[in-house]
Amino acid sequence: MSATPSNTTTEAAFEKSDGVPVEIPQSNGDLQGKLFEEGKPLEENAPSTRPQIPDFPDGGPRAWSVAIGAAGVLFTTFGYVNAFGIYQEYYQSHQLRDQTPSAISWIGSVQVFFLFGGNLVGGPLFDQYGARTMWPAALAFLFSVMMTSLCSQYYQFMLAQGILGGFSMGMSMSPVMAATAQYFNKNRGAAMGIAVAGSSLGGVIFPIALSKMLNNPDLSFGWTVRIIGFLMLAVLIPSAAAIRARLPPRKGRFFIPSAFTEVKFTSLLFAVFLMMLGVFTPIFYITTYAVVHGVDVQLASYLIAILNGMSLFGRIIPGILADKLGALNMLCGAGICTGILTLCWQLLDSSASIIVFAVLYGFFSGAIVSLMTVSLAHTPKDPRNIGTYMGMGMAVVAFAALAGPPINGALVSKYGGFTEASIFSGVMITVGASSVTLVKMASGKGLFAKI
Repeated sequence: MSATPSNTTTEAAFEKSDGVPVEIPQSNGDLQGKLFEEGKPLEENAPSTRPQIPDFPDGGPRAWSVAIGAAGVLFTTFGYVNAFGIYQEYYQSHQLRDQTPSAISWIGSVQVFFLFGGNLVGGPLFDQYGARTMWPAALAFLFSVMMTSLCSQYYQFMLAQGILGGFSMGMSMSPVMAATAQYFNKNRGAAMGIAVAGSSLGGVIFPIALSKMLNNPDLSFGWTVRIIGFLMLAVLIPSAAAIRARLPPRKGRFFIPSAFTEVKFTSLLFAVFLMMLGVFTPIFYITTYAVVHGVDVQLASYLIAILNGMSLFGRIIPGILADKLGALNMLCGAGICTGILTLCWQLLDSSASIIVFAVLYGFFSGAIVSLMTVSLAHTPKDPRNIGTYMGMGMAVVAFAALAGPPINGALVSKYGGFTEASIFSGVMITVGASSVTLVKMASGKGLFAKI
């Protein structure tokens, strides 16, 4: 049996990323020699008994600063996506008035697609090169916003806002979530819930700010978007600086294709994919639905802000409960509640009922996004692979985010109402949430275990 490595050697190997030492168990010398063999996944090197992994801080100034920094990054990126409805309305009557609403909506759909799809690159880059990969993504995103302020043609908006904006946002999403997950284990749900809550806050502030400025005759479209860009600059730069990797870079292949042979990972993606096919429908159409059913236009314009405001609580509170009850258990419960609400959406016909729906839907649908990322972070056995697993998972979800709105939009157009879209989306969300039980069974811990 080989000799156990010295403390000095072990600590030196795990102080590369940010100077914070990671404590490694000093027993089982052979295990330490094999546990981090370069270029191979943990499960290929480990003996039959599950190896110990470095302790998670689960708190402290450094850990919480990473979570808060992640919230700031998601405030400016994911939160900004929620403002596209304001852009859609403005484009229809200004720069892109010669385009159909459906054609304009594709700019937003492509942006959301690349927001999730960009994680396919951003996640593995973080695992292999650390937090410094945040800076090119942040600068590219700010550049896309400034370029949007100069656009006047459809293809220009598609390139600047849809493709470049979406991809650069996706490049930063997995790194900030993976960095947060590296610092937390027992409190991971709470920490990642706080991080994702930043997007909810952005989803409240950006739509209101854009609406006010675009309707101000003293401000042009260009300067409105540039002011938003400067606000993002003030938040994004210090937030990105707070992101630090705790673990050393992972060596080996860029992607980990073997992840798709793991039943737990693939069954989780199946469940989340179905939920994402329907979860955006009320978010996209609640304003139109409200106006059709007699809600005052001004009040209807605030429904998205109400929904996003409640999702702030929906991302924090269920995240805290997930640490006590299990992330998969909470994901299943939140998904079923969201599905039932979506099925009932078609029955609402008064201002009061629609406002109550916006409050409840914001809370439970917000929980899905938060708990999805927490669940993905728990799938790899080696915490150095969290970014890659999340990136590959988000890339799969991207296709659901791209396909869902057009499918439901086609149902609304064909049938002239929201009943069919409500049923389709509600069924997809409910079936997806119920499929989380497959993930629980694949874990081997039983259907009612805390997972």
